[in-house]
Amino acid sequence: MSEAANPVSPEGPGGKMDHLDEMTCLLYAERQLDRARAQAVSAHTQDCAACRTLLRALDRESRLLTRAMLEEDEALPARLAEFQERARKSFGWIWGVVFGLAATGVYALYTTFIEPAQVRLEAAGFGGTSLLSLLVFQGAFWKGWQSVITLLEVLAMLTVAGFGLVIFRKRLRRGSALALVLAGMCAALILPAPAGATEFRKAQTAEVKQEETIKGDIYLSGERIRIEGTVDGDVYAAGKDIDIDGHVTGDVISGCQAMRVRGRVDGNVRAAGNNGIISGSVGRSVTWFGDSVTIDSTGKVGGSLSMFGGNVAVDGQLGRDILFFGNGVSVNGTVLGGIWEKGNTLNIASTGQVDGRIQFHGENEASVSSGAKLASPVEFTKREHKSEYSSGHYYIWRIIWTAAFILLGLVLFLLLPKFASDAVTAGERVGAPLGLGLLVLPGVLIAAILACITVVGIPLGLLTLGIWWLAINCAELVVGGVIGNWIFGRTTDTWGQIGRMAGGFVIVRIVYTPIAPLHIIGFLVALGIWMWGIGAISLVLYKRLQPKVSGSSMGVPVAATS
Repeated sequence: MSEAANPVSPEGPGGKMDHLDEMTCLLYAERQLDRARAQAVSAHTQDCAACRTLLRALDRESRLLTRAMLEEDEALPARLAEFQERARKSFGWIWGVVFGLAATGVYALYTTFIEPAQVRLEAAGFGGTSLLSLLVFQGAFWKGWQSVITLLEVLAMLTVAGFGLVIFRKRLRRGSALALVLAGMCAALILPAPAGATEFRKAQTAEVKQEETIKGDIYLSGERIRIEGTVDGDVYAAGKDIDIDGHVTGDVISGCQAMRVRGRVDGNVRAAGNNGIISGSVGRSVTWFGDSVTIDSTGKVGGSLSMFGGNVAVDGQLGRDILFFGNGVSVNGTVLGGIWEKGNTLNIASTGQVDGRIQFHGENEASVSSGAKLASPVEFTKREHKSEYSSGHYYIWRIIWTAAFILLGLVLFLLLPKFASDAVTAGERVGAPLGLGLLVLPGVLIAAILACITVVGIPLGLLTLGIWWLAINCAELVVGGVIGNWIFGRTTDTWGQIGRMAGGFVIVRIVYTPIAPLHIIGFLVALGIWMWGIGAISLVLYKRLQPKVSGSSMGVPVAATS
């Protein structure tokens, strides 16, 4: 460094060197002075105690700053380091408690919600032993589920085979592995494809004439739909008025304003519409979403009646139970099963007969005529209007769900440690994740719903909905990891990251729980957390999916030749 570049000359006007300024000492400590000036500063500090003290202080600060810039993790204070060491030693019983709470939560969830719902659905005529197959695969809403199940089975077998190859790859030769892969592909190719004839009819008045017989399923759409012939399969109908005077051997799935069944349906009737009148016979069960359903005095339903909407009137015969959520139920005929109602009114006339148990949850007690024939008295439960946040049951479930979320975070951090760490790091930027989450959160949901509207896109739409729901649950864990890093400091250790995620998630839940009763504010807080976390996950996915440009693929300047 030249003489002119020095900010202060070490020599005073009388030939003596004045006290050194901080800039000169700092340049000396960083070895940026020229040799002559450095020797002069060194000689001065040997004689001047004040300048020597200043030089030592600046040198110490420079060393600490350099060390802090080179270190990835700042050392924790003594108390926090001791707490971290104790927590690491106690992880065994801590995760034992978490697993226990999670198992308790799963058992309580099943016994409190899933098992009673399954019993009621079985009583409603859905049949089967698996709740998933009851609601989806046996719901007859889309026959293409059978091919989806076959595809899922093939994918599952191929996945298991892939894991087997990875585990036993050292013991298998290349020929054996190739033979296994080819055998799996052949097995997938020889699986029988579901066969069936399907017919589509669309007109102002779509009909199946009296002398006509349809072998297979039929899709009907129009303002008015009439079935007077025979359909040896399922009927899918969408229109304003639907009249069934013929014979349907399968199920009837429809959306309409009014439906009248005067003929015979051997399967189920699943419909959404305003009014439904059954004067003929339905072999199995009826499920209705709408305003009203009436079983006339000449009508007969062999299974159960499930109603979600307005009113139900049974003047004919019902073979099994009534499952009802809506306004009111009126029984003037015969119910060979029981009644489970959650509504406003229940009226049983003198000609009414109920052979099973009657459970009524409503505002006022049931009206039962003296001549009615009941197998047992009505079990009435008055509906209570109280906030769930005032009961201890709500907070117990919050603790159980918190333990379940922490268990999910533990699994994700152990299976995908690099991805989880990158997601937490991306979440610390706050602004970018929130902006991206504002677009991704509703965008993916809308895309999945649009895909589900088309029959072909139903598998993709359902898969997208599942991933979207999983991302919402993981979003809270990402935000918990960010909060944990802000409070306890960052770390590269996997178990340290898990501990920070768990601590931060608990803090988020503690802060959020008192806000939850304030519905609008609580929803906005939850929405912000979801956008924050999903935005962070989306940023990491975006970076992972970006193509990496290697150094060899970059252009090299070529010298011009004459």
